[in-house]
Amino acid sequence: MEPTNVLLVDDLPENLRALNALVRADDRVIYQARTGEEALTLLLEHEFALAIVDVQMPGMDGFELAELMRGTGKTRHIPIVFVSAAGKELNYAFKGYEAGAVDFLYKPLDPEAVKSKVNVFVDLFRQKQEVRQIVEQREATVRELNAVQQELQRALEMRDQFMSMVAHELRTPLNTLYLEAQMRKLQLERGNMDHFAPEQLERMVARDMRQIHAMVRLIDDMLDVSRIRAGKLSIRPARVDLEALLQRIVGDLSHHAADMHSELRLSIVQPVAGCWDEFRVEQVIVNLINNALRYGGGKPVDVRLHADSQNARIEVIDQGVGIPEEVLPKIFEPFERGKMEGMPAGLGLGLYISRQLAEAHGGTLAARSKPGEGAVFIFTLPRVEEMPTPAPSTDKDILPLPASCA
Repeated sequence: MEPTNVLLVDDLPENLRALNALVRADDRVIYQARTGEEALTLLLEHEFALAIVDVQMPGMDGFELAELMRGTGKTRHIPIVFVSAAGKELNYAFKGYEAGAVDFLYKPLDPEAVKSKVNVFVDLFRQKQEVRQIVEQREATVRELNAVQQELQRALEMRDQFMSMVAHELRTPLNTLYLEAQMRKLQLERGNMDHFAPEQLERMVARDMRQIHAMVRLIDDMLDVSRIRAGKLSIRPARVDLEALLQRIVGDLSHHAADMHSELRLSIVQPVAGCWDEFRVEQVIVNLINNALRYGGGKPVDVRLHADSQNARIEVIDQGVGIPEEVLPKIFEPFERGKMEGMPAGLGLGLYISRQLAEAHGGTLAARSKPGEGAVFIFTLPRVEEMPTPAPSTDKDILPLPASCA
């Protein structure tokens, strides 16, 4: 328990010493003031259980000090006990009570009475402190419960939104496959085998593969999120040549870019190799390129590879409409994209997963953008011969499997 403060105010040192001897205790701190001005300074700096004030002091007397105390919020509720050597016929006690005193003592003081009164006010002060602490703890508990309730409500809303978005995202490819199957069944029933000529079959298979790939990608994203949050998504490092990897990825996605009336341009500023999980690094890069093509407005998308002594840096740059300033801080949060005005509907998992994978490698994934000026995504990987243990993420850690790539 913290010690309790008591203030003694008297212009005579001998009186202060006598009062101090009466009221001091191991659990108290006694402050002394010889003028009203000194007393006010102490009252504003500390919290007191009681002030014992001499009435007759030069300059500011006890009554004036009491009036000032009652006019200030910090000192208004401090109990004041007046002490006076004047006779009772001067009616100081009545004036003292009018000034806000809780008691009035005449000199010579009765030591036992003084001790008893001080003990009472100190006990009352401590009880008030305990009640205040209980109230503050209760209020803190209520705030915590409200926060938990809001978080639970948000989790429920996210779950419902997530299930709704998953159903929507799966319905499109499933409906397409179902309609295709119905159409083929109808052609078979009519004996129209020309519908299944080699060229048409090739187009059918290609359409089916696109829809199946869309569903597999969605399911993989959901599984990755579950693994990330459970801390079970492992990183398997091996020697990776980023220049070769980027050339392969850009080559594979060039046809997709052409279908979207866009173009992929690769620039190798500095070749670099390092110790990373090639599958996961490719996953991040492919996601960034697909996003750039989706939001790039049909304009070319640039992929650049830089390196210095510490890091490899991959930049994916589009020339689209850009990302609104208020949206930019949220783009790496899960399930947020579908709630952002002006953004296409979707689960919004790709950038979240990509950032988690970047951090699992000890790297970073950041974005900068201005409306109307496109967007730049910067994927940074540390140049190390052995995978580091990543810093804790906002979810559970994604722990790599330590392995040398020498």
